Amino acid sequence: MQFVKGMIVRSKAGHDKGKFFAVVRIENGFAYLSDGKGRSLEFPKKKNLIHLAPTKTVLDMDNADVSAVCGSLAVFNSRVRSS
Repeated sequence: MQFVKGMIVRSKAGHDKGKFFAVVRIENGFAYLSDGKGRSLEFPKKKNLIHLAPTKTVLDMDNADVSAVCGSLAVFNSRVRSS
């Protein structure tokens, strides 16, 4: 599956392993990610694409704000915690 802007992804490696992020942009084999809390849309986290697992959910990032991203990711992160 190809990564696209707005896709919800899960981190497979690093200190944030298992957490979900929204893709803000993709450049040169790296994804820039936001979680709506510590990593805002203005200051996304840079992560190698091989360390990410895609989901089928894609957000509309053109009209998204921090609260929309945070709210969407809360659903995914709550599923992980309850499992």
